[in-house]
Amino acid sequence: MPALINRPNRLRPVLIAVSLFGAASLAACGGKSDEAPRSKSALTVTVATATPQSLPRRVDVSGTVTAWQEVVIGAETGGLNAAEVLVDEGAVVRKGQLLVKLNDSVLKAALGQAQAQVQSARATLAQADAALARAQELKAKGYLSQAALDQALASQRTAAAGVAAAEAGRNQVAAQLDQTNIRAPVAGRITSRSVVKGQIVAPGSELFRLVRDGRLELAGEVPETQLGIIRPGMPAEINGDDGGATRGVVRLVTPKVNTQTRVGLARITLLSPAGFKPGMFARASIDVGDQPALVTPQIAVVFRNSKAGVYVIDGKNVAHFREVKTGARVGESVEIAAGLNEGERVVINGAGFLSDGDVVRVVPAQPKG
Repeated sequence: MPALINRPNRLRPVLIAVSLFGAASLAACGGKSDEAPRSKSALTVTVATATPQSLPRRVDVSGTVTAWQEVVIGAETGGLNAAEVLVDEGAVVRKGQLLVKLNDSVLKAALGQAQAQVQSARATLAQADAALARAQELKAKGYLSQAALDQALASQRTAAAGVAAAEAGRNQVAAQLDQTNIRAPVAGRITSRSVVKGQIVAPGSELFRLVRDGRLELAGEVPETQLGIIRPGMPAEINGDDGGATRGVVRLVTPKVNTQTRVGLARITLLSPAGFKPGMFARASIDVGDQPALVTPQIAVVFRNSKAGVYVIDGKNVAHFREVKTGARVGESVEIAAGLNEGERVVINGAGFLSDGDVVRVVPAQPKG
């Protein structure tokens, strides 16, 4: 019995310790459940409204320098050798200037023969004219029959036709003789020569290529989305890879687009050659004037994951990252070509510290000065 009476006394300290631990745990749990969660503080930002403005715009193009008009000069007559070649590549020639002289000795002899035939035919015609006059006189006096008069008239007409044929033959030979003098049909600069002295020239064969009036132009490739804003007469600045630069004017915009590359051509006349040559690569910046554009301050554009975008503020002052496509930059403003609508609010100051979904506090922007 004494052992049984003392047993509860040995357990009392343990029960007290367990009770105290449980009370402490309950108190701790009760304290944690009563504490309110802390919310993230809103970042103070300033905003701007995306508004349309007229901005000076330039369209950048690139392409190949070509001749305004390239004239191919060939031989009209053939089978003759080139006795003289008077110009070389790069020469500036005037209209009508002699370029090549073909051997004309055979044609000169043929012209002399044709001229003699003309003289013979004229003599025959004179004789026929005299015979017809006598026949008409005799017929008027009744000494000649009508048949004889008709024969005299036919002989005279045949002689006249002989003169016309002889003169035509002479003129043909004279034209061939003149064709032995190959001349520049227009003024310009010789860009290629394919004839040498002593060469037998075939009719129609190419001898020279000439840039008419020395005028060059740039065939600039323009994306189809920008073709509509380019007009003839717009000024441009042209630059070559070799450092050459000149001014130009858009001559025309081609009316079709390449179905494979989706580009059209703007032909820009170079106002001065400035070292440019046909076949060279060049770039041009075309001034297309003021064009309507949606703009925001440049500092509104930030980069997230290497993508340009802006933070758009909704009606609950929550910032949402919106990827955009930027365009021309003018002063402190930038064109937003895609991704933003007119009237939307974008964060300016503080945009670089935001994350998508952050709540912000909008304050008025401080005036400069």
